[in-house]
Amino acid sequence: MKLSPSPLYRVGKDEWTKIQNTRFHVTTGAHWRKPKQSINERGAKERFLKSKDEMAEKVDYSAWSNERLIARVSQLESELKSKNESLVIQQAPEKKSWKKPRTERVFDPSKYNTRHVAFKLAYLGKKYNGFEHHTGHGKPLPTIEEELWKALNKARLIFPKGTHPLQPGEVNWEGTDYSKCGRTDKGVSAFGQVISLRVRSNRPLAKRKEVPTSTNEADNDGLDMTGDVDMFNTLPRKNGIELGSPALAPSRQSPNRQRPSSLLIDDPDFAESLDFDPVADDLPYCSLLNRLLPPEIRILAWSPYPPVDFSARFSCRERRYKYFFTNPCFSPMPHNLDPECDGSSNKKMKDGYLDLEAMREAAKLFEGTHDFRNFCKVDPAKQITNFERRMFYTEIKEEDDGNPSLRWTSSGDFLGPGRAQTPYKTLSFNLHGSAFLWHQVRCMVAVLFLVGQGLEPPSIVSELLDVENNPCRPIYEMADDAPLVLWDCIFPKEGDADRKDAMHWVYVGDEAQKGDDKYGPSGLMDTVWGLWREKKIDEALAGTLLGLVQSQGSNPGEMTSKKNPSRSQRVFGGDNGPRLQGNYLPVMQKVRQDPVEVQNERYAQRKGFESSAEMKILGFRRMNIPVAQEAPETDVAAQATVSS
Repeated sequence: MKLSPSPLYRVGKDEWTKIQNTRFHVTTGAHWRKPKQSINERGAKERFLKSKDEMAEKVDYSAWSNERLIARVSQLESELKSKNESLVIQQAPEKKSWKKPRTERVFDPSKYNTRHVAFKLAYLGKKYNGFEHHTGHGKPLPTIEEELWKALNKARLIFPKGTHPLQPGEVNWEGTDYSKCGRTDKGVSAFGQVISLRVRSNRPLAKRKEVPTSTNEADNDGLDMTGDVDMFNTLPRKNGIELGSPALAPSRQSPNRQRPSSLLIDDPDFAESLDFDPVADDLPYCSLLNRLLPPEIRILAWSPYPPVDFSARFSCRERRYKYFFTNPCFSPMPHNLDPECDGSSNKKMKDGYLDLEAMREAAKLFEGTHDFRNFCKVDPAKQITNFERRMFYTEIKEEDDGNPSLRWTSSGDFLGPGRAQTPYKTLSFNLHGSAFLWHQVRCMVAVLFLVGQGLEPPSIVSELLDVENNPCRPIYEMADDAPLVLWDCIFPKEGDADRKDAMHWVYVGDEAQKGDDKYGPSGLMDTVWGLWREKKIDEALAGTLLGLVQSQGSNPGEMTSKKNPSRSQRVFGGDNGPRLQGNYLPVMQKVRQDPVEVQNERYAQRKGFESSAEMKILGFRRMNIPVAQEAPETDVAAQATVSS
């Protein structure tokens, strides 16, 4: 639309140009409407108004008195508060619920019977900081005991005082008669770990009427419910009944041990408690705990009535371990590219391959009773002076786990001429012993690997076991923790030379009409299958990729390398790859630690004692460790048992 000047009003040329540049908005109704401003125009206007307000706010406060300044600050604070309150979004009022609020039922532990049981469990230790929990030692990874503690509390199988089932707090086994067989280290797994403790039972308590007694008469059981007695524990209940098997070691029982009170079978007060099946009628302990534990921790079996003298720690007479490894132990180089195959090396085995016969010869030297101070890590805090342990059985076995994608490792391109075919295998070092020192198994395996690689002769085992000539341990690296498994724990009867397990185990699914607990949905096999399949798919993918990469490109026999390749020795230690150590230094030539006696003495003095002997007496008393009680040699060995 073009506007022309009105004849009644004359304007100049500049004014007419200004009018023409003015924007008009004409509607169909001939009403004028203010044109919409662009974003830039609105922003400019807002910035102008804001700057105008800021100019108005710029006041010279230097001449103001203190009272006036305080009043001004108070005014600004009130204005700011009112602005913030106006910006708060008002929440919609909550809808009224006609449901009755749920109140948590008060748990009365005195109404429940308890019983002593044992559990056999398995766990994959890679995600955990070992089995045993240490109070005050904050670690990024949880321990197996912490997970057991939370599950037992959540299921109300134990009920420590002052804790909530969902937030049980710090691990404290007081009042549960808890004991454990092995204390596996960080990363170590177990397929036959055993614990024992007292748990809640569904067996009814006897409804016997109490007979008033004099105030001077003491209650033998110490569980008189009429007084202020702490019942937040799972210790034996008054008028409670539980079954127990005969003692494993009757000769070791104390003659002053309190005998259970006599019980009349026809006593009507105990009729309901006696008419109770200790397996079928009680709580489903295994399935209950498996629902609450992480999938890497599984309860495999339970013992409904362990021996009356049973302790998972002191009743165990044999512990069995397996350490898994492969052969080849790491990726080998083709024969023509390996600098060790130029004729300058006298090693029998090529890098990456293990001499299994030499390892078996060395492993047999461990059998018998020996001083293993050169095959462990000394812990001066325990002040151990006896390092003798008995190994019943040692063997290297082949495991049933072939992988066709690694067949190339047995070809002549990698082994070289004149070497026997060595197909890929998964193997394990099997070790049975009465008790073990700290990191003992991993140190033993590390030496076996050196023998298998041809870096040490089998006689190195005999040299390290000869503590008279070699009282100080050479400093060598122990094997990796992940392949180590506590395989089983054996509890034989006293005097059994064959060490046959005397425990009665009820495995998951063996009970009547409980097969679904093992093979049903979310059962034991279902969970373990999920763990296995996840790792198996990872293995299949990685194995296929390994075979694919090896098959690509030129034939290994046609490849060449640089003229002066690195000759750094690759040493296998049980982990996923070798360690580079430059020129290998034999074990007996390495730097040695101080004698055990010197380490114990130095630690005791650092803790404020005059000597190691004083620490054994005074220091252990502070930690409530009885030292005056003389225990059999087997018990002394068991006290130092750890799995590593």
